[in-house]
Amino acid sequence: MSAAMDTWLEANRALWDELVGVHIRARGTYDIDGFRAGSSTLRAVEVDEVGDVQGKRLLHLQCHFGMDTLSWARRGAQVVGADFSSEAISLARQLSAEVAVPADFVCSNIYELPGKLEGEFDIVFTSHGILCWLPDLHGWAEVIAHFLAPGAFFYIVEQHPAGNVFTDRDGELVAGEPYFDVGPFVETSDGSYADRTAVLQNKTSHEWQHPLSDIINALIGVGLRIEFLHEFPFCMFQKLPSMVKGDDGWWRLAGRDELPFLFSLKASKSWRTST
Repeated sequence: MSAAMDTWLEANRALWDELVGVHIRARGTYDIDGFRAGSSTLRAVEVDEVGDVQGKRLLHLQCHFGMDTLSWARRGAQVVGADFSSEAISLARQLSAEVAVPADFVCSNIYELPGKLEGEFDIVFTSHGILCWLPDLHGWAEVIAHFLAPGAFFYIVEQHPAGNVFTDRDGELVAGEPYFDVGPFVETSDGSYADRTAVLQNKTSHEWQHPLSDIINALIGVGLRIEFLHEFPFCMFQKLPSMVKGDDGWWRLAGRDELPFLFSLKASKSWRTST
């Protein structure tokens, strides 16, 4: 990695180490008590589209403190979670022990993970709010391909990049942000999506906007085959003030379904190997 990338990722790592403590207390977003009592943090979209995971080896990239990872384990998968925050991985291991659900967790920068984890997986999974933290999509895709066994698949459900373009201005929805990658966007502020009122010591983040074409082409570029791409007019949090939460738990623009705020994608690795 370049020196600039190292600087960006280290600043983001310090932020996410601190956010672990914020998110533990954010019961509205992270229902840790409910999870300990047996609830799943997975949503219907990923459960339906990933399908049966019983007995399958699943690698969860950018797993935060592992509640989704352990939810897949509760569905029968043999799981490994990876994240660059040592605080997150420590809590993930603690939760695994508390709920008596076996799982392995690895603390690693995603780009360095092939040097810290061995083996191949039937499923590589990642979800909800992860792409904006990645400066290099091609390197990300190479890591995914590295860990996929022949015939295995990668699955992502994530905020739609088109939805990131829009903002609310005086109650009117307008295109106010770039669609293409002109990052990093450097922001210095308190709070997080889980707790807007949190006061932070590490306030600076570096984030990237990746258009859908860059995401797809990165995966194709490492030899993966796109099985499907789905787009949805809702997301998992109140991205815009005019959004309302439905009975299904998703946030939508009130009375409007013409814009995408979430997408899912499945890509598979060929059984054929190079000679």
